[in-house]
Amino acid sequence: MKNKELAHIFYEIADYLEMEEVAFKPFAYQRAAITLEALEEDVEEIYKKGGIEALEKIPGVGKSIAVKIEEYLKTGKIQYYEKFKKQLPINLEEIIAVEGMGPKRAKVLYQKLGIRNLKDLEKAAKAHEIASLFGFGEKTEKNILEGIAFLKRSKGRFLLGEILPKAREIEERLKSSKEVEQISLAGSIRRRKETIGDIDILAVTKKPQKVMDIFTSFPGIIKIWGKGTTKSSIRLKEGFDVDLRVVAKKSYGSALQYFTGSKEHNIITRKIAIEKGLKLNEYGVFKGRKMIAGWSETGVYKAIDLPWIPPEIREDQGEIEAALEGKLPEIIDYNDLRGDLHCHSKWDGGENSILEMAQKAQEIGYEYLGISDHTKFLRIEQGLNEAQLAQQKKEINKLNESFQKEGLRFRLLQGAETNILKDGSIDIKDSALKKLDYAIAGVHSSFKIPQKQMTERIIKAMKNPNIDIISHPTGRLLKRRDEYQIDFEKILRVAREFGVILEINSWPERLDLNDQKIRMAKEAGVKMIINTDAHQKDQLRFIELGIAQARRGWAEKEDVINTQPLKGLLNFFK
Repeated sequence: MKNKELAHIFYEIADYLEMEEVAFKPFAYQRAAITLEALEEDVEEIYKKGGIEALEKIPGVGKSIAVKIEEYLKTGKIQYYEKFKKQLPINLEEIIAVEGMGPKRAKVLYQKLGIRNLKDLEKAAKAHEIASLFGFGEKTEKNILEGIAFLKRSKGRFLLGEILPKAREIEERLKSSKEVEQISLAGSIRRRKETIGDIDILAVTKKPQKVMDIFTSFPGIIKIWGKGTTKSSIRLKEGFDVDLRVVAKKSYGSALQYFTGSKEHNIITRKIAIEKGLKLNEYGVFKGRKMIAGWSETGVYKAIDLPWIPPEIREDQGEIEAALEGKLPEIIDYNDLRGDLHCHSKWDGGENSILEMAQKAQEIGYEYLGISDHTKFLRIEQGLNEAQLAQQKKEINKLNESFQKEGLRFRLLQGAETNILKDGSIDIKDSALKKLDYAIAGVHSSFKIPQKQMTERIIKAMKNPNIDIISHPTGRLLKRRDEYQIDFEKILRVAREFGVILEINSWPERLDLNDQKIRMAKEAGVKMIINTDAHQKDQLRFIELGIAQARRGWAEKEDVINTQPLKGLLNFFK
């Protein structure tokens, strides 16, 4: 699929236009990029079926952008983009990945100091060449160095949300071959880690050579690291490696257990096997020379007197001890959610109307959907004021009446994603908040204030009787920004005391809360909610990532409020 490649180009065009201080156009390219990124259908297939007219029907894609998509599909380049790159020969993606570095700052640093890439930026910051520039200063220079250090820690890792669709695409292509008898993703992607190094796939086949030929002829391969009858490795143009291993049918279960990991989990399972006079490895479970298990993964665990342990919690974080004691949690299932309460609509600059969001939610099988558009502090997101929220309520009521007439057991709820200001107050009047079905509050500015101040800021918002949910509670952006400094244990105590719900945000760059904090919240008796933060209807599918995160944090169905039917859900809100 060319969707992500085009999205990447359009994001960069938006950045270049922002550098040039062009009005309106950057937003148009960002909208097109967001749409293409979330689009489930291959843009190339859309073009093949309906030409440029079909491209123009994609939300956010006008005639000018459709022409550029057509140009890329035909030539592999967009001249408009190439022209920008020649004018400003900098690695824009690399530089603006540093927190606090936007396109305009990147341009200034190129013009003043000749900074073209991350290496140049780090060198200049360490030499204190940036602090003296107008609009920067010592604090900015220090933040740049901290941001670069953070990026280095996440180098070579890819977001689960980026890599999972590609992994599934490869898995499905191999599965469709009649030569493949069994196949599964393994490694950290099967454990649904937040970031992934590479993709591991296991397969059973009687014709390994043919399967390897199919695997090594995938489009988008830039390097074949090795090709054999039992293992082949490739690198895709997206930058990550994929390993395919062919294993014997009788060893498939034990190979899957072994290659799923984690390494620490496997060390303990092997130790348990040894204590029972058995040998456990990737080929099976053996008693002496006799293989007693290995065909299935469930059988492998059973052979060492353990129940099957879900891959998401195989991290040697107490899961084996819990299994031995019969206390393994029944973690939330991927089909347990009944709705999503953090979704944005056209009202605050999202891609789709409230009706379109509702129709997509009904397709998924949800019982309810909450519209939580940004409020007025976020002007860049077209945040709504009190009067606009009242107008939106009328539209939602009208839609609910129509759903009722049609006999649909589906309801729209009105929320709002309000802003926790620097002093902890909320940017919308309490009188307006009271009229909502629920209210979300989140930090969207001043991320670097001291821990005590940030903690008190969030706690003040939580004590507002009209606030029900805290969105993306630690503010992190994977590979871009670390968590802001808060006393999380104190946050949990207040959340429990005031009945405030903490969000598990499914947005691929957020996955916030992380697994450790989810577990802490569960143990503290604090309720959570899994939401997508979707800004268009196709992004509702991100919910799977949030559920995976909840599973990694040992969350059970009763820990998550949107597993409840509508009546039960509304009981949680004040």
